[in-house]
Amino acid sequence: MTDLSPRMVALAREAHPGLRFHVGSMTDLDLPSATLGGIVALYSVIHVPDAHLPSLFAEFRRVLLPGAPVLPAFQSGEENGTLHLDERFGHAVSLDYYWRTPATVIGHLRKGGLELTAQVMREPEGEEKRPRALLLARRPEGA
Repeated sequence: MTDLSPRMVALAREAHPGLRFHVGSMTDLDLPSATLGGIVALYSVIHVPDAHLPSLFAEFRRVLLPGAPVLPAFQSGEENGTLHLDERFGHAVSLDYYWRTPATVIGHLRKGGLELTAQVMREPEGEEKRPRALLLARRPEGA
């Protein structure tokens, strides 16, 4: 697993000492090409600006084995939009959110060289305010 936060990686290592974790960015994975059997990106692509999504998905494609899946899940909606926060949970932050329709993300997946195999929309539950989109894509075979 890769995460930008050293503290999140430390917590993951504590909870799962038999697995590999490292600090890094999903936009520049420190992994050899065609070595991963799959990628799960839960609620992380919402922090990547639109202009960078095709290269992010191209990076996913680079590290995936041919035919391997990628599952991006994200808060969605009927329109694209943005949100910037300067405070979160009582801490000063600079945090950007990019809300996108599934169609927008699917377009970026395809620009990055991935092919869509399934999509699911889930309505908000509990305190959630936005629907959830789950896309299943894969690196094409022979690619």
